[in-house]
Amino acid sequence: MEVNRKVLLDSGFLTLACLFPFALLSCRSSLRSSLCSLLRTNLDTILASLIREVLQITTFVDMVKNLSLLSNPNSFLCDSNVHSSLSIHFFSTSRIKRILIPSSEICDILVNKHQFSPELASLASSRLPKFRDPQRADSVLSFLKENSFSTAQLQKLVIYDPRILGFTIEGIKSRLKVFQDLGLSSEEIAKMISGYQKILHSSMTNKIIPNLLLLKGLVGSNDDVARLLKRCLWFVVTDLEKTLIPNVEIVKSCGIPMEHILHLVYAHPRGFLIKPDIMRKSVDKAIEIGVPRTSIIFIYAVSVFSYTSQGMWEVKLETLRDLGFSDDEIFKMFRTQPHVFSASGNKLKSKVELLLATGKYNVSSIVAFPLALGFSVEKRIEPRIQILKLLESRNLIKKWPCLATVLRPSDAEFIEKFIRPYYDEIGEELITQRF
Repeated sequence: MEVNRKVLLDSGFLTLACLFPFALLSCRSSLRSSLCSLLRTNLDTILASLIREVLQITTFVDMVKNLSLLSNPNSFLCDSNVHSSLSIHFFSTSRIKRILIPSSEICDILVNKHQFSPELASLASSRLPKFRDPQRADSVLSFLKENSFSTAQLQKLVIYDPRILGFTIEGIKSRLKVFQDLGLSSEEIAKMISGYQKILHSSMTNKIIPNLLLLKGLVGSNDDVARLLKRCLWFVVTDLEKTLIPNVEIVKSCGIPMEHILHLVYAHPRGFLIKPDIMRKSVDKAIEIGVPRTSIIFIYAVSVFSYTSQGMWEVKLETLRDLGFSDDEIFKMFRTQPHVFSASGNKLKSKVELLLATGKYNVSSIVAFPLALGFSVEKRIEPRIQILKLLESRNLIKKWPCLATVLRPSDAEFIEKFIRPYYDEIGEELITQRF
């Protein structure tokens, strides 16, 4: 559609100033002052007209052809060099192509039939420059609903990439079937795909099917593959030949039983999707600290190092040193409970300081039970310390038990041992505030 020249010509300088605000800098001061005054009083009208027209421009060529006034190199508002550079900056082809118009038909279907908000429907339909088939969009969403996708899950898929509205039913069906063959339910598949939308946009032939076959060869069965995918969907689209396979071989070369390796793959799957050189360095660090290779602890030690940079590791070491731990004590704790070192230096510090502040425990107490640093301050450490302080203040206990006795038991076991015998003395209200 041709741009309304009258809007541009009648507004004259104002239109050009709106489009090229920096061009005002090259005008005479008196002219610039007049333009600014006119802009203040007419800006809303001019911009509204411009927006209506520009939204209908589909290419840079059309715009230049229609806005002949603006392409005149003799324009007295700015010289040709300034005009040219600003035109390229503000109206490059790539920018114009991003101006898309929502499809009213698709909007209606998304809102009225599939419970999308008007805003989301407008956004989604405007991002479909090549595809404008309302019936197909309706068919895709209806098919996914029949396969247990909720409205919220459909919205996540469409927000991620509205092109899904142009997919064929057969194409989507074939993807779902691959996961159904693993024994996954429709609800599980819907949750997985809506949570990791790349699955719908990755090649079935070159990525998804080869990866699933490779995983089955590694873990042994469809059930095991399904179990792994529930833990981490990255396995579906990552290049496993460059990550998982070489990383498994690196750990295996240290004499680690495959049973232990698979245990860690299930427990910390992303740890095996790192670069092989990082895995090699992680293995070397675990060996250097003296973690026994025959123990499953070795696998967890490698996992901690795989996502802990050298800088982060040094921060944790320095934090514990400042709190009174020697390197031997730190490494001793790591060799028995490496996973507690996955916490940040600040979290480790807060837990140690809380335990030391009681006056009942010291560094040696923590070294003897390093698992203490793996518990939550809010959910376990703090509430139990408060109960012990209360019992001591009422002379119900004379000596605090060791950390393992205090922190290892479940809440039910702790209540049975430290609260129930003194229930009448300490009161129900104080207990419910802490548990």
